[in-house]
Amino acid sequence: MLRPGHREQTPVLKREDGIAMMTVLMLTVILTVIGIAAITSTGLDIKMAGGERVRESTLNAAEACMSSSVQIIQQTLQNAAIPSSLTGAGANPVITVNPLQSEIMGYPGFVGSSDSADPTSGAFAPNAVLTVSNYTVNMDIDRLYAKPMSGQPAAFGGPAQQAGVQIMYRIDCYALSAVGGATQAAGHVTGVYSCVATGQSCQRKI
Repeated sequence: MLRPGHREQTPVLKREDGIAMMTVLMLTVILTVIGIAAITSTGLDIKMAGGERVRESTLNAAEACMSSSVQIIQQTLQNAAIPSSLTGAGANPVITVNPLQSEIMGYPGFVGSSDSADPTSGAFAPNAVLTVSNYTVNMDIDRLYAKPMSGQPAAFGGPAQQAGVQIMYRIDCYALSAVGGATQAAGHVTGVYSCVATGQSCQRKI
């Protein structure tokens, strides 16, 4: 029985003092964690998008190297030598005339080589170096074999007969961008082209 003026004590487990504050603190922590996660995710997305753009740029530079290689092959076959216009001062790409000329023309000992434009390869021996925007592109051209075209003369006797000869080339292009001596990005493209011995046309096969 309670004495007059005496109030009953509330059990500790039934007290509600501070519950509102705890709820606010919990919500604040949860929202903070969600915000940090969102910021982190956005940062990763931005980095991935930037990396994808760089990858596309390096591949575009490597593809530009493939186009330049085809032009070099065609002009060399037409002139039976690499034209001086491709080797003069300020030329881009910078061509190592020999052995490139010997490989394109198929001189003895220069057919079927396995050189590579990849600087990480043990067979690294590019024939030329092309500059595309901020990228340095190593270029390697290898003559694989020659064969007569269907229904055409097979011998190398003159222009008419040479027009009936199909020559297969492997073109290897490796683009890289280096900042402060460190490689930032690399794009590697390899293709096999079929060219007419007179240099009039080259078609990509692979």
